[in-house]
Amino acid sequence: LRPGDEVLVTTHDHFSHHEAIRFATERNGASVRKFALFDEASTATVDGIVTRVHDAVRPATRVLGITWVHSSTGMRLPVRQIAEALREVNRGRAGNERVLLVVDGVHGLGAADETVAAMGCDFFCAGAHKWIFGPRGTGIVWARAENWARLKPLIPSFSDSELFTAWTEERPPAGPSNANQVTPGGFLAFEHQWAMGAAFRMHQQMGRARVAGRIRELNGRCKAGLQEIRAVKLHTPLDPELSAGICCFEVEGLSPDAVVKALLARKIVASTSPYKVSYARLAAGLFNTPKEVDTAVAAVRTLATA
Repeated sequence: LRPGDEVLVTTHDHFSHHEAIRFATERNGASVRKFALFDEASTATVDGIVTRVHDAVRPATRVLGITWVHSSTGMRLPVRQIAEALREVNRGRAGNERVLLVVDGVHGLGAADETVAAMGCDFFCAGAHKWIFGPRGTGIVWARAENWARLKPLIPSFSDSELFTAWTEERPPAGPSNANQVTPGGFLAFEHQWAMGAAFRMHQQMGRARVAGRIRELNGRCKAGLQEIRAVKLHTPLDPELSAGICCFEVEGLSPDAVVKALLARKIVASTSPYKVSYARLAAGLFNTPKEVDTAVAAVRTLATA
């Protein structure tokens, strides 16, 4: 980023996104602008989302940051279509003026049947401790090969021999930045890395389509059940192409915290979304059963009719 460049981000993103972008733009003299992809997640459409993205991009925009699956509403964005819209925008731009698409995929990786390299994004980041079932504090950053050179390391890496050789020879490192050079510095927790490998192998053995199908089945069942309760408002789209493994909802007359506490008293684990506007959330994973989903929905129905 350079002075005058703009980072475009949505109003739906997490605290960590907005703050990380603020830090980066303040360091580089760039600016950040937020826009809304939709007014109501439950009624959003692919065409409407893509149109808003296209209309939000300005000549100074250099980066678009989006979240694949929103933890605020359960919305799953149509990343491929957004990437295609940006390709049209970039068609008439010089290389250093292209809009890069950066995706936080933490709630999609391990929950949706997608190949990251085929989605059309320039950078893809995801923690491995959620749907992948890896250890906390682990994650991945994927980028197209040509994009690593656009990054500047912030912390000296122990994973790139050229950095160390250049240091011993008291010269600048040869060549542009690469993935190893932007890997977190210091000695890494190898036991966590080994556990990550085991988690990814587990998913490979089960098969991505099979995993995604199970999550779609369970959460579709959850959404359908919640949708039938008169005093419940479901915020997650019913369309499985616009949702994944998170079901966000409100119970009339109860705060999200009250809903979560009442469900916990019934031995059902729910959560609240950590946003300015918060909802209660249920997220059926691979370890859940249809019967458990039905039990959770029945408990919400009891709360809603109490």
